[in-house]
Amino acid sequence: MKHAIYKNMKVILPTLLLSGLAACNSSVDSNETSINAQKVALGKQIFFDTDLSNPAGQACSSCHQPNAGFADSDNEIPVSRGIHPERFGNRNTPSVAYAAFSPEFYFDDIEGIFFGGQFLDGRASTLEEQAKRPFLNPVEMANTDTTSVVQKVGQSIYADEFKAVYGDEIFSDVERAFNSIADALASFERSDELAAFSSKFDLFMAGQTTLSAQELRGLDIFNRTDKGNCAACHPGANEAVDTPALFTDFSYDNLGTPANPNSPFLTQSSEYNPEGLSFIDFGLGARLGNNAENGKFKVPSLRNVNLTGPYMHNGVFATLEEVLDFYSDRDADGVIPEVAENVNRSELGALALSDQEKLDIIAFLKTLTDGFIIE
Repeated sequence: MKHAIYKNMKVILPTLLLSGLAACNSSVDSNETSINAQKVALGKQIFFDTDLSNPAGQACSSCHQPNAGFADSDNEIPVSRGIHPERFGNRNTPSVAYAAFSPEFYFDDIEGIFFGGQFLDGRASTLEEQAKRPFLNPVEMANTDTTSVVQKVGQSIYADEFKAVYGDEIFSDVERAFNSIADALASFERSDELAAFSSKFDLFMAGQTTLSAQELRGLDIFNRTDKGNCAACHPGANEAVDTPALFTDFSYDNLGTPANPNSPFLTQSSEYNPEGLSFIDFGLGARLGNNAENGKFKVPSLRNVNLTGPYMHNGVFATLEEVLDFYSDRDADGVIPEVAENVNRSELGALALSDQEKLDIIAFLKTLTDGFIIE
């Protein structure tokens, strides 16, 4: 059972949290602090720039929208559409909010499992590495090469700001410029705009507000090992570092999620899905070439989860109600998993929660949405 709350994890904190939640090193040079702030501002402009795709029209923010918890707000389809409307990714877009807290991908010898990384299969170890990939992905932003991306940034309205931070000659070195674009994006993703810690739960933990009776019941069920047992993978406490709970242990799990026959990825051109309707997403196992990891995907943070539907790696569940039904009654309902091996049957699938208990958990989950205002 993986329920060691961060005790054995290599947690890497963001280098910049403007909200002051990260400890401030008083010895940091003021010029460096200013440059960091400039990088954040640049990264934000790049993140929302729709001129960086081929053709123009899609930005990072197109699939990671602030009003959807920095996930995709298009709930009409379970996966995201690229700049070319007939092309689709094979996975539900994960939120990039709080992604800065994920440790670099590694295997924990004590726990005997993998942790961390970026993307649902951890194929990028760092934010910088992750930031580069959508630009060149043919079903996302569809640029043909790094040179074209660098040229577009060089022609942008913020090109002079970019040179002010990274050097006047930055655009003459494509590799260094592309790395700098990723550096700026990662700086933005490490800012407090993507890690606000401003939910009702945060204010409750700070003693500034109270939870309702239903929300408190949901919190209790969420934590109880004989009930919801949600905290086994989504711990609501963080014992190892001085930062609020992230509601993920960054581990990998095969939940027994069913395939999603409604995914448009399955029926698109064979150029982008050569396996067609027979496609199976083996997750971490495919990435590592290791059958023991088949069907496993990274545990997401539950912060802003009320905004980030649809749910699971393939978007098979549209609502939190469907997710709770699955967690509670998967085995009794005879759900057929997309990947049958390695299914977690010890921590979910037979919780036998009552309808009221499911509603209570959902009520608690809604307290994790950022932007709560005390009335």
